[in-house]
Amino acid sequence: MTKSTFLRQGTFAQQTAFLTVLANAGERYVMNRFGFQLRIAFLAFLAMVFGGVAQAQVVGVPPLEKIQSQAELDKALTALDAALFDAYNKCDLEKFGALIDENVEFYHDQGGVTLGRAALVESVKNNICGKVTRELVPGTLQVFYMKGYGAIEMGVHRFHHPGHEDTEGVGEGRFVHLWQYKDGAWRITRVLSYDHHAAHK
Repeated sequence: MTKSTFLRQGTFAQQTAFLTVLANAGERYVMNRFGFQLRIAFLAFLAMVFGGVAQAQVVGVPPLEKIQSQAELDKALTALDAALFDAYNKCDLEKFGALIDENVEFYHDQGGVTLGRAALVESVKNNICGKVTRELVPGTLQVFYMKGYGAIEMGVHRFHHPGHEDTEGVGEGRFVHLWQYKDGAWRITRVLSYDHHAAHK
């Protein structure tokens, strides 16, 4: 019996089963024929999306080799500092992590040493999010060029405890951030956070 005769004379159940077999065979053919291309396209899409997180960085901050003066360097590092701590204050951990090197070393005079981006992001998530916000003390930021590497950022910042400052108070401390420009992105590789004390009223 030919396919056309079967489809005309077979029962409804037989016809349905036969068509299902044909459909499944067609689906397998399509996946075998085009599945590889679809997988490649999907992987390319993922690379574009997640690569973009690292490369997007901060709008308006140029590559290290494009910075031609101290004024331009000051402007670039001021923008990076603002972006980093905007993410810190808003608990935007994805954005915060994109500005931190995978092998960052963070040294805190009271909290000790934190090694690696994952550990630092987790620490911010557990100890900062919803509890603390950071404010750069105006006029304290200093920036120094590091040839072939990036820049050093130094300054004084204050930490607030929203809703609890009557009991927690405002803390103050000094910081040093070592920024590296590498693979098209600015990231912090070393942090010194020290001289923590109560802010003067």
